[in-house]
Amino acid sequence: MDKVLHIAGVDFHYTVAGEGYPVVLMHGWGCSHSTLASVEAALLPGMKVYNVDFPGFGSSSEPEGVWGVEEYTRLIEEMIKAEGLESPVLLGHSFGGRVGILYSSRNKVKKLILVDAAGVKPTRTLKYYAKVYSYKAMKSVLPVLFGKKKGQELIEKYRGKSGSSDYNNSTPKMRAILSKVVNEDLKSVMPQISCPTLLVWGKNDTATPLKDAQIMEKLIPDAGLVAFDGVGHYSFLENPYQFAAVLKSFLKDEMNG
Repeated sequence: MDKVLHIAGVDFHYTVAGEGYPVVLMHGWGCSHSTLASVEAALLPGMKVYNVDFPGFGSSSEPEGVWGVEEYTRLIEEMIKAEGLESPVLLGHSFGGRVGILYSSRNKVKKLILVDAAGVKPTRTLKYYAKVYSYKAMKSVLPVLFGKKKGQELIEKYRGKSGSSDYNNSTPKMRAILSKVVNEDLKSVMPQISCPTLLVWGKNDTATPLKDAQIMEKLIPDAGLVAFDGVGHYSFLENPYQFAAVLKSFLKDEMNG
């Protein structure tokens, strides 16, 4: 079943399938609810699955302002309230993990699954800062030197070569949001998560490296880590059978309830 909530200035789309204990699936940046289709299938039958399109992705409209993790989390809080869910299971991949972390730190959650999740601010190198400040300088100087149109063309050419694929593939609004959320560090709220938490990671993940998972495991009181060999940032797609087995084991009480 497709649903749309008109809330916080956005048309927020999500799907609902199955019957049983509620679980909310939250995708990563640049993805949509369809990315987590294999996870949804692993949970059906046995659970009632709410699979969201975050604003700016899939069938949901873009936010009106430059949102951060707080605004995305409030949206999930409103959706869960509107659906009348009490203490749901949450699963978040990558960016969706950020929302799962913040939500679980201040709301009742039965269990939390963080899959190659973001939330630990990356350590920046001097090379990174040099690239950032060079780009900012170019944005100021090139339009003056070459005129607005030519200057913008040169800026876009530089950005296409040096920016991440997530950044380059986003609209200007979503680029601003991405720039905001990637710099948000959620380590301070992790000790406030009281529910059992499963961390599932690919050992070859370069987007959210395994050391991030190890930090989360230390900071979240009731957390355990499962890491797959030879797997990257999309562990649930690269190792689907093992992932499904681990997931079902962790949720066996909820799936059999």
